[in-house]
Amino acid sequence: MTSNSTRSLALTGAAGLGLSLLSALPAGAHGTAAAGALAGALHPLLGLDHLLLLGGVGLAAGRCGSQLLLPALGAAVLGSVLGSFGGQLPGAELLAALAVSALGLALLLGGRWLPVVLSSGVAIHALLHGQASGGASGWWLGALLSSLLVCGSSLWISRRLDQRVSQLAAAALAVLGGVLAIAPL
Repeated sequence: MTSNSTRSLALTGAAGLGLSLLSALPAGAHGTAAAGALAGALHPLLGLDHLLLLGGVGLAAGRCGSQLLLPALGAAVLGSVLGSFGGQLPGAELLAALAVSALGLALLLGGRWLPVVLSSGVAIHALLHGQASGGASGWWLGALLSSLLVCGSSLWISRRLDQRVSQLAAAALAVLGGVLAIAPL
């Protein structure tokens, strides 16, 4: 088997796995923030929108520089605090899914809007968690540690990808975010 056919087979298998996960999991896994540290640690792994967004953050940082992590962290803190104090955003669940698509498109198009798109998506997602947190510090600690693991892993992996595979990953984020947005319909 040639290298190109192996790569094509791997991409097809990954796409099939991704579609299977999309059909099995809800678009958003928000609303469980008061369930404790284990639930917090599992959320970035089982909340598909969270997993994709964190993967996109790592991909963006790997492609465009680790300095993107600081605005993402600031947006996460701001969003979670606003949500904890009752902040609302109409259609936030839909926007959280669309933020994954927007991040994928921003990665594909490049340019100066990437930090804004990335930070906005993280802030929206964190706002949802803040609304559901009920002040549960254990959940936040678990979510933080697991999020750092997912983001750090995707950053490490993205630094090892060639440009073509990075572009495919960005395109996959754009498509999968859209699928998550329409999945509840």
